[in-house]
Amino acid sequence: MKAKLLFLYPVLTQKSIIVKKIFLVFTILTAFLFSCKKPNGFVISGKITNSEGKYLYLDELKVASSLPVDSVQLERDGSFRFKGKIGYPNFYLLRLNEKNFVTLLVDTTEKINVYGDAANFSRDYVVEGSPGSKLVQELNNRLAKTKHQLDSIQSRIIAFRNYRDYNIQKIKWDQELTDIKQNQIRYSTEFVQKHPFSMSSVLALYQKFDDANYVIQDLQSLKVAASALNTMFPKSEHVKALYANTQRLMVDVKNSRLQEFISKNGQNFPNITLPNANGRDVSLSSLDSKVVLIQFWSALNTDSRYQNQALAELYKKYKSKGLEIYQVSLDDDRNAWLTAIQQDGLNWINVGDMKGSINAVNSYNVKVIPSNFIMDSERRIVARDVIGPALDQVIGKLTR
Repeated sequence: MKAKLLFLYPVLTQKSIIVKKIFLVFTILTAFLFSCKKPNGFVISGKITNSEGKYLYLDELKVASSLPVDSVQLERDGSFRFKGKIGYPNFYLLRLNEKNFVTLLVDTTEKINVYGDAANFSRDYVVEGSPGSKLVQELNNRLAKTKHQLDSIQSRIIAFRNYRDYNIQKIKWDQELTDIKQNQIRYSTEFVQKHPFSMSSVLALYQKFDDANYVIQDLQSLKVAASALNTMFPKSEHVKALYANTQRLMVDVKNSRLQEFISKNGQNFPNITLPNANGRDVSLSSLDSKVVLIQFWSALNTDSRYQNQALAELYKKYKSKGLEIYQVSLDDDRNAWLTAIQQDGLNWINVGDMKGSINAVNSYNVKVIPSNFIMDSERRIVARDVIGPALDQVIGKLTR
């Protein structure tokens, strides 16, 4: 019996060790999961000398305003401490008053230390423990230096305007102004390219020389940063605003190109020439004296197919009064396109290169399908994306 027990002892010991290991792993995993679920929190502390008894305010910097978050009365030695919780990096103002403040870019769990003096807090401070806040400080200091240089030259231009060689000097000063601005633009653009995933790039993209002129006017830099930041911080109010603004600017640029085309060509529509179902090229410009509904669609798009039913009724009603439909397919499947034309009874002009008709789409800045443009008999685009009863009313007025 003793022999049997001695034989079993190593087995029982091994099992105990395994159980203990499993328990240890379970304990570590539980602790890890618990720590992951703990809310994030940041701490901002430090000292501001010569500020005893004054109040220090912490404001959240919104897109178009600031929101008071907390305030503390500074200790004798100027020390202070703020705590908060956020889900993604955010901008805050640490201010003594409306004109004496610093901007911080606070991450979720940062322990930030800020040191300065009340007399020149906004111009000369030290920040530690926050890489984003140091980048913000770098951006603000660089732009402040640039503005100081620009103001200095502008002052000379005004002060010496009555001097004998003023015109010669002004040429020199104007060149200096241009060079200083170009250096700032180059710096800011490179900053965004180096830090596309940092929220500090939002600040760089919104910095201005003055109320009317942004430092960075390069749409490509804006697109890269907006796309990168939207991937990282899709819930950030600042990123949402930047992304929406970028999309709006892209549309404005395309629309301005469309208007430029109109002014150069004497007509307010870009021409389209694409093959129809029989392979014969049909140009939009060939439809003289017609009211034309230009429709972008796809045979594989449910909304397009549904709208085809309404177009069939519209065409039947107004064809004899001068309506023509010029339908541009974005398909790359010829069989699907031809089948849809037959099934939906599309007895009007239908064209497409079976490669997405990209040139036509870009020319008309088409973002979604189905999408339409209405051209009157004088070859002017008079309406866009009109559907339902409103479409019938517009066509009805134009074909009287």
